[in-house]
Amino acid sequence: MHIPDGFLNAETWVTMDIVAGLGIVYAIRKTKTSLGERQIPLMGVMAAFIFAAQMLNFPIAGGTSGHFIGGVMAAVLLGPWAATLVMSTIFIVQCLLFQDGGLTALGANIFNMGIIGTVFGYYIYRGVMISFGGKKGLLWGVGIASWLAVVLAATFCSIELAFSGTVPLRAALPAMAGVHALIGVGEAIISVGVIRLILKARPDLLQRYG
Repeated sequence: MHIPDGFLNAETWVTMDIVAGLGIVYAIRKTKTSLGERQIPLMGVMAAFIFAAQMLNFPIAGGTSGHFIGGVMAAVLLGPWAATLVMSTIFIVQCLLFQDGGLTALGANIFNMGIIGTVFGYYIYRGVMISFGGKKGLLWGVGIASWLAVVLAATFCSIELAFSGTVPLRAALPAMAGVHALIGVGEAIISVGVIRLILKARPDLLQRYG
């Protein structure tokens, strides 16, 4: 889902850079007042884990592959805005050091996966968790939100490509949403598995935001 250079026109990528930049500034302000000493080192641990996990690809239909994103999982443990900073840092490092996603498309990639896929995903998770209640609700919330976050990120990616004239929306949206609906299943399985392990080993990590 990382958009490379040349796929977005100037108007689109400049707009997305501004939007993503404003989102990061807001996230920094929010985390200054919400994070405690315990959450700060956890941000580093989560960034390292998600960065490594994103390097592993799993096969899906048609010979294509997908990879873990991790925004919802990070938000469940850190809160949505600290998770936004973690995800943004990962995408910046991937772009600058590994050429994974274009420099001009960096704002769009941060917005799609690091803001939409994290903040919106977190509130979907909260809604499901509150509706179901208890541990079952928490795990269902993680699974549903993780899947939806991937599909939402893919949908926004399709819209940006269509606005740029790269591919018509009627072609991009079904293709992107369809493929990433499958990728989202893998995202949900991994996220639920990790949160289940944390519930058993360190449930205190979920007390603040879970």
